[in-house]
Formats: sequence, structure tokens, C-alpha cells
Amino acid sequence: MCGLWDLGLGFCSNGYVDTVPETRYTKADDGVHIAYQVFGEGAFDLVVIPGFISHVELAWEDAALARALRRLGSFSRVIMFDKRGTGMSDRTERLPDIDRRMLDIEAVMQAVGSEQAALFAVSEGGPMAILFAAAHPERTRGLVLVATYARITACPDYSIGMPTEQLYESVQYLEPRWGTGVGLSGWAPNVADDPGARECFARMQRLAASPGSAMALMSSYMDMDVRPALPLVHAPTLVVHRTSDRMVPVAHGRYLSEHIDGARLFELPGTDHFWWTEDTGQVLDEVEEFLTGVRSVPEADRVLASVLFTDIVDSTRRAVELGDREWKLLLNRHDALAERQVARHGGRLVKTTGDGILATFDGPARSVRCARAISDGAKALGVAVRAGVHTGEVELRGDDIAGLGVNIASRIEVLAQPGEVLVSRTVTDLVAGSGLDFDDRGEHDLKGVPGRWQLFAARF
Repeated sequence: MCGLWDLGLGFCSNGYVDTVPETRYTKADDGVHIAYQVFGEGAFDLVVIPGFISHVELAWEDAALARALRRLGSFSRVIMFDKRGTGMSDRTERLPDIDRRMLDIEAVMQAVGSEQAALFAVSEGGPMAILFAAAHPERTRGLVLVATYARITACPDYSIGMPTEQLYESVQYLEPRWGTGVGLSGWAPNVADDPGARECFARMQRLAASPGSAMALMSSYMDMDVRPALPLVHAPTLVVHRTSDRMVPVAHGRYLSEHIDGARLFELPGTDHFWWTEDTGQVLDEVEEFLTGVRSVPEADRVLASVLFTDIVDSTRRAVELGDREWKLLLNRHDALAERQVARHGGRLVKTTGDGILATFDGPARSVRCARAISDGAKALGVAVRAGVHTGEVELRGDDIAGLGVNIASRIEVLAQPGEVLVSRTVTDLVAGSGLDFDDRGEHDLKGVPGRWQLFAARF
């Protein structure tokens, strides 16, 4: 059984951390300290109201969420905070009701001098945003409601809600498993099978709320109901909901759009409750156009690049010979060498691969020369490195790359001999006149790649 609550932040995807905004504190009118961050330089303020629990600093450790937040910051000044009782904000003895939670919005807006802001509210953050918009129309520029609801539990005049008994069963299921990544298959099915995502999701659960605090917060909003406030919302409103959301069914989003005057409903296919793990670009395109009237020109997701793969020859045998400690030290020296050479030759280190690297370059000649430099440096470390280079179209996936061009370079690298830099015909054609020479290595089949490929070994 899975829970029903959005946790409002991300996973530690590849340990990615961009420049993290400074975390500050402000005090709400009732004396509770609220942690918040401000970033972006847009023409208007956007208050991001998280779901069930959050952690403003851990949020930046997820590459996908960090990109999504930076996108929000590209067209607005973003004010992001942890609600009372979670993340870096104060824990409170008394469970916060919705009126007290509204104080959090007022506190952070006052702290940064925001007279008026649009509200971007996620899941459990939706009801407090709705109430704020109804109570403070002069301070609400717009309202974006993402995967949220007016009431989560069923009652005689609200049949789309969940039975209260079922929600209490979810609490009982989650409590003893809290901190293990429990519920990820419900909140974000698209990443649920990623061990790294689950591990970091577990860490986020532990740092954002203790089991007792988390379960108490869940219980506190089971009967929260802001339906009477819906007709009083006069701010322009966008409702965003995935049609197969496993945590909050799309019927809740449709109800909001039907009962808020003039609200626009944007439904999109998908199962993830987290707004940044599935077709995030579509969500942000719609949000940006709604709030600004225009959409950004999308960044290119396919580019021409020279792809370099390297790996250490006979790495398993060398690891056994050296032992774990010495092998780890050798790998650290190898990785440092590779990183220096990639930077020196104007490339981008995409990632290390355990005993090698993946890097991209704008120019094929630089990729070949970098491969040679890494090979020469590895000899001084007592190991042999082989390398494969291909120039072709690659697909950008955040900080990673994919596509046929990447697969071809990988297959070429596997065929290289120790100390050899093996390249495709495309590379040799593009570097004509660069002073690089090559020996023909004949045509080869590349596993999983159509056709026969003529390969060449760089001569130095």
C-alpha cells in the first residue's frame, strides 16, 4: 500500500548540486521560524508552496528538480520555503491548522518585501494557497495548482475523495517503514526502480520529518476542506494534473477547475504525482505561458558532439592484484587525470564509468588529442587505457547524454586495443587538415548499430 501525500522535493540524482541559494529564516506572527530561499530575477514574485514535507536545501540535490526550479527562476523571482513542522523550519508542539499554515506564506512574503506574488502550490500545499488567494486577492497575482485538491477525504457531498479508513491504513503502513524510501512507487513510478533514487528519497524522508512528525502531519489534514473558498478565488488560476496520478486522482483537479471561476485545466498523460519527474517541460511550458503570456524558446535537446569513451584495460584483473585500497587510490588518480585533460582540451566530462570516462567535445580533433593525453598519462600510472571517439548527434538528458551517437562511440571503444585511440570514419573526415594521422583498421560490425563501420586508429 502506498501513501497519498506529495513530499514536494526530489532525489539525489547523481549527487548533482547546482549553486544553492542561501537559506534564511523569518518568524511568523505566532513566533514560528520559517526557512526560505530566494532565487531568480524575473519581473514578478512566485511563491512555491511545497507538498506534505519538504527540505529547501535537499531539493537542490536532485538534478531534475534543480533544473525545474531554475526554469521557474528564469521568468520569476522564486520564494521557496519549508512549511512549519517540516524541513528546516521549526517543529511545533501543536499541529498546524490551515490558518496557521497561511502565516508561513505571509511571513516569507513579508521577509523579502513582496507585496504581491503568484502562488505555485503542490499537492498538500494547494488548500493553503487556495485559502490565501481567497483571503488576500490583492496580494495574489495568479494561482497555479499542481496535483492538488480542495478536500482529500470522502464525505456525503464529495464522493471523489478517499475513504478516511483507507488513509489511516496508509499512515499505519508508512510509519514503521518511514525513512526507507517507502511510497516511491506511488509518488513517482517513473523513477521507482532506480536504486539511487530510492536511497536518496529515503534520506530525504529522514531529514525532512521524523516518523512521528510525518504521520501527525498526515493525520492533521485528512479533514481539511477549502471548498467554501473556491468561489471566492478571483485570481487567474491554472490547474495542472496528470490523468493517471496515483496519489491524487485527476477528478480532484477537475473539481477545482469547475468550481474556481475562469480556471484553466491542463491535463496531461502520466502517472507521477511529483511534478518534476515526468514530462516536466510540458508542465513548465504551460505554467510559464500562463504566468507571463509567452513561452520560452525551448533549449535544443539534440546537438552534434564528438563523444569520447575510455576505460582501463583488464581493470578486473588489476583490481584483484592491487587489492581494494590500492585500486581505489589508482582510480582516484586516473579520474583526476582524465578530468584535467578533458578540461584542458575544452571538453565536458559527462560522467565517470567506474574504470573510465564519458566526455563530449565541440571539435573532433580535440577529442582525439584528449584521448591520447589520457592514455599517455595512464601509462605513468601503470595502466593501459583504450579509447573510442565518434562524432554524431546526441540527445541531451539533463547532465547526461544518450542516443545513437553515444552508442556508436561506446561500441568503438570496446574494439580498441590497449593504448589505442579508435575513431569512426566520420571523425577522420571532419579532422582533415588538422595534422592528425590515422591507420585504417577496416570495417566492423558494431553491436546494436546498423551497417558496417570503417574504423581508424589515431597515429601519434
